[in-house]
Amino acid sequence: MESTQLQGQTIDLASLSAQQLRSVKKQLDDELEHLTDSFTKLRAAQTKFKECLLSIRDGVSDMTAGKPLLVPLTTSLYVPGRLAVPDKVLVDVGTGFYVEKTTNDALLFYTSKISGLAQNLKDLEAIVQGKSKNLRIVEDVLRQKVTSTTT
Repeated sequence: MESTQLQGQTIDLASLSAQQLRSVKKQLDDELEHLTDSFTKLRAAQTKFKECLLSIRDGVSDMTAGKPLLVPLTTSLYVPGRLAVPDKVLVDVGTGFYVEKTTNDALLFYTSKISGLAQNLKDLEAIVQGKSKNLRIVEDVLRQKVTSTTT
């Protein structure tokens, strides 16, 4: 007797009709697609924060002060600029807001963001694995139902 968790409820899959099982399978497929998309977006954000961390750590120093550099306006548009004050940077804190921080505070900010996203990714991965397991169980029960009705 197969059962699975669906939105906090335990469902006896053997008691469901093939049509109901297809509906549960579709719902799990949709949830899994959404969660996978969210996972990809979180991973991309984490990568962006890592790049910011590396840029500050490796690219901002007294030696780079006054030297020409390219300032990113978007992911594909850069403009020439110069680093006027090497111990202060502008940090994008979200939704287009920028805050001036010291380089050490900026490094701490990005390190915190990276570790927070790592934990979120770990939690989300566990949820995705659980949903995948539930989907496999539903598919197996559906396959058994369809096979038993055709024989």
